[in-house]
Amino acid sequence: MNNSPAGMVPCSRYRVVHETRYAYQSPVTLSQQYLHMTPRSFLYQKAETHQIWVAPREQEIAHGIDYFGNATQYISITEPHKILLVHAESTVTLMHRQQLRNMQNSMAWETVRDMVQQLRTSEMLEACRYLFDSPHVKCSRALAAYARESYIADRPHLEAAMELTQRIFDDFEFDGSATDISTPLEDVLKGRRGVCQDFAQLMIGCLRSQGLPARYVSGYILTHPPEGQPRMIGADASHAWVSVFSPEFGWVDFDPTNRCLVQCEHITLGWGRDFSDVTPMRGVVLGGGQQELEVKVTVTPLWHDSDQQD
Repeated sequence: MNNSPAGMVPCSRYRVVHETRYAYQSPVTLSQQYLHMTPRSFLYQKAETHQIWVAPREQEIAHGIDYFGNATQYISITEPHKILLVHAESTVTLMHRQQLRNMQNSMAWETVRDMVQQLRTSEMLEACRYLFDSPHVKCSRALAAYARESYIADRPHLEAAMELTQRIFDDFEFDGSATDISTPLEDVLKGRRGVCQDFAQLMIGCLRSQGLPARYVSGYILTHPPEGQPRMIGADASHAWVSVFSPEFGWVDFDPTNRCLVQCEHITLGWGRDFSDVTPMRGVVLGGGQQELEVKVTVTPLWHDSDQQD
């Protein structure tokens, strides 16, 4: 715990196991995969350990950093196989983030919008990466209209972002069968149903339609079993939320799926413009026929600052 950034106070530590298993109808003779499965280290998170095992064993592997600063791995498997297993295991420590009450007097959202458009500092240019349309987030009048119910004139930007987070939670129903990765945001807005990926991209679309930068964050969240029930191995899942740019406070993370400001239970893998930039695993295979996908995620708390208070 002594290796945290200067001035930052650790709040929790987790072990994350993420297993992806593909079962193919016929043998695959070549598999090339691009992975975003390494937790990111930044101001509020320190990735302490990380390992990836692949079966069958990869014949080629290359580590890299993508355009957004996320760690990547490219793997190539030439051994014929009908089962592909990718097992990622990490240990991360999270730091306390600022509370929303400290941000109630943030700049008016119009001021932030104008600063991003007019200033050419490195900070503003970085924010501009997340200001425009991306493959899964298209700005629209409908999204702008939905956002304007929260973004009224002269309202503090982060206060409005919190209300937008709460409105998405209240207005939309979590439904794992209602959408897929190709569902347009306009359909999500009309149907009022979806999953965390949809809600994150919807909120991003609302913000960008107002001229405000917002980025997509991919990672995990600690889930809580029913009272008296044990934590189930493999029952957790990947998660997604939104990072909102503030000139005063930097990037502030909001989770519309859970109606909360991100604190000490969200583990960040990486961030980008939308889901397509940080897909945990994507690639191409030669052969295989039909395939079945199974993903298991286990988030195990190793330490939490509340443990110190008991």
